[in-house]
Amino acid sequence: MLPPDAADPRDRSHGFPAENPQRVAVIGAGIVGLAHAWAGARRGHTVFVFDRDSRAQGASVRNFGMVWPIGQPAGERLDLALESRARWLALAEEAGIRATPCGSIHLAHLPDELAVLEEFTARERRERPECRMLSVEEVRSLTPGANVSGLLGGLWSGTELGVDPRATLRTLPAWLAARHGVRFTFGTPILSVHGGEVVGPRGTLGRFDRVIVCPGADLAHLAPGHADRATAGPDAPRRCKLQMLKLRAPPVGWRLGPHLAGGLTLRHYASFARCPALPRLRDRIARETPELDRFGIHVMASQLEGGEIIIGDSHEYDEAIEPFDREEIDALILRELGRIVALPDWTIVERWHGIYLSVPSSRPEEVAIERCLEPGVHLCTGTGGAGMTLAFGIAERAWRHWSGAS
Repeated sequence: MLPPDAADPRDRSHGFPAENPQRVAVIGAGIVGLAHAWAGARRGHTVFVFDRDSRAQGASVRNFGMVWPIGQPAGERLDLALESRARWLALAEEAGIRATPCGSIHLAHLPDELAVLEEFTARERRERPECRMLSVEEVRSLTPGANVSGLLGGLWSGTELGVDPRATLRTLPAWLAARHGVRFTFGTPILSVHGGEVVGPRGTLGRFDRVIVCPGADLAHLAPGHADRATAGPDAPRRCKLQMLKLRAPPVGWRLGPHLAGGLTLRHYASFARCPALPRLRDRIARETPELDRFGIHVMASQLEGGEIIIGDSHEYDEAIEPFDREEIDALILRELGRIVALPDWTIVERWHGIYLSVPSSRPEEVAIERCLEPGVHLCTGTGGAGMTLAFGIAERAWRHWSGAS
């Protein structure tokens, strides 16, 4: 537990002085929980964060480290992603956390991939003025990581950031405690939340004016009873397992630059769903490489500050999820990534999997699973693999609503 008086209490109103300061409990110290804690503390509330583990262990530390507005469709989702991006940049300045404006390139090696990218650029010109098509030479000028053999062009987007999820989730709690007086209690599972009372294994941990439950994929562990009722039946969330790998850092000085993705990614993100050429791309993949659809594989690459390359990933849903990772999936990821990128070192130094929740199929219009479990108790999870991209925007929107500002 970090010291509760690590900051001058007067600093807790930084940005948004609260007219009615509250005692707020946030359950879960993943990126969604920390985003809600930061937004509440900046508004002058006294915030407590509880987590069952000694530090964040879930999807928040098992991802590419991409803040990825390009994957969010125009409208509410894109607006939230861009708001999150602004908050990441503010956090980098205030807390010294890495948030590098690296941008992204979708590489096209086949005509149907190029057609989707060209349609997307034309359709989204107003919403994404920073997007533009790149020639092969322009791609080569921006990254040494593109496989130029058979390359037809690419789509540049300037909105993407590179963050280090593990380093961020390690250092952000200490900064929130020191700068905003947020009080953290790790290694403490929450057994019940009712009537503002939060109960752990050793009894009541306190009474709060507002409780925000951010359990990631572990609903039963961090919101027993409440979450079961809130997500039962047609409102049951989808569970998704992904496999990822880390490659050894290339020689000093070799930098990937922008995040890289390929044509397989176009069928995964909703931002591309309205492109008329997309069905032909989907049909070709299903016909020629059905194994990629079986495991939900699309391939992307990002680089950490230390040089290591993060690659992935796969998507297995609900009943298909097992605790055992598949070597077949890793081999397919490496095969497909080798077709679109050229890296100086393909040595694998880490393998892992993560599990996240998505909104239920009955509510496809929702950005995340946000429920009022009882007066003053709120559930927020199910960001669908876009927690790093959306969490800060979702938290700001929620606090504006609770503060009566929207």
